[in-house]
Amino acid sequence: MKCSVETCAQRDPKGLYKKASSGQIKDLTGPQDLYEEPLQADLVVDTERLTVQESVDSILATLKQLGITRP
Repeated sequence: MKCSVETCAQRDPKGLYKKASSGQIKDLTGPQDLYEEPLQADLVVDTERLTVQESVDSILATLKQLGITRP
């Protein structure tokens, strides 16, 4: 799954990112952590560019291609 920290903050139903940015929460996973994308991921689902249905379709297609689910 891929999206920016800004998008995660906008989607945050509990307001944890807002609390972290104001100092109310320390060590919230995400905003201050360095994230290194995998060099060879089987799938990257960019939720800023894909709809929910496109994301689901992409995940299911990859699972089928990898032989994890039935065709």
